[in-house]
Amino acid sequence: MRYLKLAILLVGLISLNTSCVSKKKLNEANAALEATKNLLSDCEQRTKSLTAQVDDLTSQLEMSNKNLKKANDDLAAANMKLKSAEDQLLVLRNSQNSLLDQLNSASVINKAGAESIKKSLDAISQQSSYIKELTQKMQYKDSVNLALAMNLKKSLKDFNDKDVSIEVKKGVVYISLSDNMLFKTASANINASASNVLGKIASILNDQKDLDILVEGHTDNVPMTGECVTDNWDLSSRRALAVVKTLQNKYKVDPARLTAGARGEYSPKSTNKTAAGRASNRRTEIIVLPKLDQFFKLMEAPAGK
Repeated sequence: MRYLKLAILLVGLISLNTSCVSKKKLNEANAALEATKNLLSDCEQRTKSLTAQVDDLTSQLEMSNKNLKKANDDLAAANMKLKSAEDQLLVLRNSQNSLLDQLNSASVINKAGAESIKKSLDAISQQSSYIKELTQKMQYKDSVNLALAMNLKKSLKDFNDKDVSIEVKKGVVYISLSDNMLFKTASANINASASNVLGKIASILNDQKDLDILVEGHTDNVPMTGECVTDNWDLSSRRALAVVKTLQNKYKVDPARLTAGARGEYSPKSTNKTAAGRASNRRTEIIVLPKLDQFFKLMEAPAGK
């Protein structure tokens, strides 16, 4: 502001004494005036810059105050949690000391108790070893079943999937044969065309002498009566027996490995409300099982375990 007044006074003097001042001095005065204006502009810019800096610092100070307040609040909350934890620790220590006093007074921890604990730990270790061994045996059995199923599928690949299906379920191999492939309607006499498929199955089963074979007959729920067949129970049992005898007599499967069973209509594979469902239910299943004595031996825990 002082510079501005000086500049105005200088301009006034120049105006009053124009006639008395030389051109040189006039130029010098103009130059001085211009320098004064520049100085004034520079002062205004610096003032704006300083004002902006003051505003920024004020904002930072406000933010710092907020952060400080939050930090103080967090510290107070942490102190409360620490106090609560210390209280809980004190309670636990008192409880532990009380329990130890009770154990000592009752003589719970003694030589007999330690021996009992040791025996329990030894038993747990033995059980763990047994479970590991059993798991390995079960994995081996599963791998054998998978290899058997793959061999059967490879051998029977030329047959229609609707007539022959092979799967591993419940830990055993299931071979499902449609009644159309094996029998005529309501008959338990095996078709001549079925010899090929039964022969291939028997060839593989004869190579697996440590496995038993259960043959199950299945029907749909359509009532079956006649001179030779009394009902679906009768039909399913006759068909299972026919397959068993064919495997034994024609393909030399050891009869000690064979079992014939009948399920009638009571283990359907699909719905009996449609023709396709009833067709899939009319089947004979050859189930390849581990020998029962070997199975129970596998499941039996060694003595003392």
